[in-house]
Amino acid sequence: MAVPKLSHIKETGIYIKDLKAAKKFYHDVLGLEPFIEKLSRHLFYKIGNTILIIFNPEATMEEHYLPPHGIKGIGHIAFEINSEDVKAWKDHLKKHNVEILKEASFGGGTSFYFHDPGQNLIELITKESWD
Repeated sequence: MAVPKLSHIKETGIYIKDLKAAKKFYHDVLGLEPFIEKLSRHLFYKIGNTILIIFNPEATMEEHYLPPHGIKGIGHIAFEINSEDVKAWKDHLKKHNVEILKEASFGGGTSFYFHDPGQNLIELITKESWD
């Protein structure tokens, strides 16, 4: 029996205990606005046709409606950017005192990594990287 195909990733969840700091970082540094927020538990952001959810890990481990979920250690998420915006992004991160930890190349594209307030590893990666 063939495995049914997945169409795309609909949601990605990462975990940050200080959701006020997360909201400020994701707004000021990445330009995102939450469309749902409950600062004791979660922030929801729409990016294209996907949802980024930032959870308070302590709150999601005490679930009553959904199964408990969370992670220990850092998570990772990569946001796609246009290659012509790489310099603008680097300048923007520097302006916000965000340290670029590493730059790398994948399949003709480029990416660079930094931490968010929860120490999740955030990557900005150009479209050419996996095409």
